[in-house]
Amino acid sequence: MSLHRVTPPGALTWWLAAALVAAALLSIGIGTRDTGWTTLLGLTDGSVDSMAEAAVASRLPRTLLAILAGASLAVAGAGMQGLTRNPLADPGLLGVNAGASLAVVIGIAWFAMQHVAEYLWVAVLGAAISALVVYLIASLSRGGPTPLRLALSGAVMSAALASLTSAIILPRSDIAGLLHSWLIGGVGGATLDRILPVLPLMVLGMILTLSSARRLNLMALGDDTATGLGERVAQARWLAASGAILLCGATTAACGPIGFVGLVVPHALRMMTGSDYRRLLPLSALGGALLVTLADTLGRVLVSPAELDVGIVTALVGGPVFIAIVRRHQLRSL
Repeated sequence: MSLHRVTPPGALTWWLAAALVAAALLSIGIGTRDTGWTTLLGLTDGSVDSMAEAAVASRLPRTLLAILAGASLAVAGAGMQGLTRNPLADPGLLGVNAGASLAVVIGIAWFAMQHVAEYLWVAVLGAAISALVVYLIASLSRGGPTPLRLALSGAVMSAALASLTSAIILPRSDIAGLLHSWLIGGVGGATLDRILPVLPLMVLGMILTLSSARRLNLMALGDDTATGLGERVAQARWLAASGAILLCGATTAACGPIGFVGLVVPHALRMMTGSDYRRLLPLSALGGALLVTLADTLGRVLVSPAELDVGIVTALVGGPVFIAIVRRHQLRSL
């Protein structure tokens, strides 16, 4: 497929944008307390139930965080797939989210960090270290970091880091309940105080990743070809990796580890629009925001009046997709 189309397909862009607006309105309006359209749109005359107004107000930050988290994870996943030339790349599957989670748990348990602004950079550091270790492990084998080896290395790293995380949490009854809920991954209880500290890193990570789109297209042709075309491959890798790590670290700090968004969204969009990252990355931002917003809303509906966290819903969706991708690529990877 040609890599010279710069503008994303208009119809798909508008469809995703319209679906995201509709999903956001549903997210704000659906919960344990039903709200009418007048409350949802702010067209009240003072006679509307004040509790319904409070419910809408509390859901606004939650919906905003779902949009930001979904866009960040999907763009990070697409960037990682281009960076590693690996269709199985995903912040959760490659152990990046697990590294960020372990770092946050250490910060809370050992250094008494309590606010997202305090452990935000700790999460970014944990994500970076984990990503580097996974890549180095996969590179040790003959043939280099193939997609299957990266996936296996990431799975091993995720399991090891999850065990370490549990070992730290279990003796700490004072924080165990809070952290166990956070480790599932979700946007419940979101506030502006939780969103504002991570917003600058999300914006910076998005800028870095989106600006690497042309470089990712060249790297898809192979390192030698990209170098021959004048691309500095090492610099391009650092740019794309830095953007993805910032996005993953910031999102994990705010929401906990939400998996499969970075796998499902870019893979689905790639089948519809091709592998040109100049259109795949921005479309992934819209698709990821849509997926997480719908997953959060669905989690409130399925077990109402209780809730399923976003991480559970995305795992239910992403698991079968992951199996399908593995089956499609396993012969090529071996």
